[in-house]
Amino acid sequence: MQILENLLGNYEEAAAVLLFGIGFISLLFNRNLIKKLIAMNIMDTGTFLFLASMGYIRGRKAPIIINGDMSVSTYINPIPAGLVLTGIVVSVSVTAVMLSLTIRLYKRYHTLDLDMIYVISKHQTEDR
Repeated sequence: MQILENLLGNYEEAAAVLLFGIGFISLLFNRNLIKKLIAMNIMDTGTFLFLASMGYIRGRKAPIIINGDMSVSTYINPIPAGLVLTGIVVSVSVTAVMLSLTIRLYKRYHTLDLDMIYVISKHQTEDR
């Protein structure tokens, strides 16, 4: 019963771990490059959710000073939010590069299956 109460009390962290696990398993077992890219983005989302939930404290406000209140106990920590924003920018950049590489691979090998790309590339290097 205690485990269920802890899980319900920390549902954001449980959802983050679940998202990361789904993305990780999909990344391992899918052979399609587009599906791997989607799995990587799911893992990123789980990481961002975990960081954001760790930085949030109930009853506190965003760190924008209003009415001169400089008390530390009034505001949440802005560092996790900054890390999440930076991570999102990096994730979008990596996704763009991976999509462009996937397009190049498809134009060259006419498939998105990693096993087929490996076999075709192996045959091409043996022919040289």
